Amino acid sequence: MATYIYETIPSSNNESPERFEIQQSMNDSPLTEHPESGVPVKRVITGGYGFNVTGSEKSAPAPPSSCCNQGGCGCSPN
Repeated sequence: MATYIYETIPSSNNESPERFEIQQSMNDSPLTEHPESGVPVKRVITGGYGFNVTGSEKSAPAPPSSCCNQGGCGCSPN
């Protein structure tokens, strides 16, 4: 089951939309009306969870490993 966000569609400019979450199967059709009030709704597509990094920094290669090749640090000896 996935959690979807829906928003009511106001019938006039002085009304504010109401957002709510509902769990549905991914195979279910999107809701067209609020399950309790019957007000028309639309499903809200969000960016999901995560983060973006912006800036002029360039990526750098990983620093060399400090493995001793003796097997004590998790590396296998030669």
